Amino acid sequence: TGHELGHKKEAFDRWMAKLVLAVVGYGHFFIEHNKGHHRDVATPDDPATSRMGENIYSFATREIPGAFKRAWELEEVRLERSGKSVWSLDNEILQPLIITVALYSALLSFFGPIMLIFLPIQMAFGWRQLTSANYIEHYGLLREKLPNGKYEHQKPYHSWNSNHIMSNLILFHLQRHSDH
Repeated sequence: TGHELGHKKEAFDRWMAKLVLAVVGYGHFFIEHNKGHHRDVATPDDPATSRMGENIYSFATREIPGAFKRAWELEEVRLERSGKSVWSLDNEILQPLIITVALYSALLSFFGPIMLIFLPIQMAFGWRQLTSANYIEHYGLLREKLPNGKYEHQKPYHSWNSNHIMSNLILFHLQRHSDH
């Protein structure tokens, strides 16, 4: 849901994406996916594109830190252009991070230390879902590098898609990944 809401144009929908991603402590996905992954998909520059022969575990150890690093770099450049500090509240990585910290603090204070067991489990589940989707959607696919050093324009065959009605309903159109 956070993935799909992040593609919407309305500010409310985009804030809902940040909120949904903040619940699992993965707010940087909002920036990385829309501004990094969409630009570099199916290239060696994209930490969210799995390589041919790469298993999901080695992919996750490359994708998760790589996605955060790229999101931070993208936000740093964006904020620098507008004369703002990367540590300002305009940082769209810090916004969901603040929500995560506030939410987890509230849950810890209300339910107590038992949440130290459940919060990491639900975070890991959310991270696993997003990483698994990234792993499957572009597994082994590469865009051709052109003589000018740029990559060919993205085509539908640079994503694995499924046209089944049930997966469309269950996964909020995620199975038609190349459509967005």
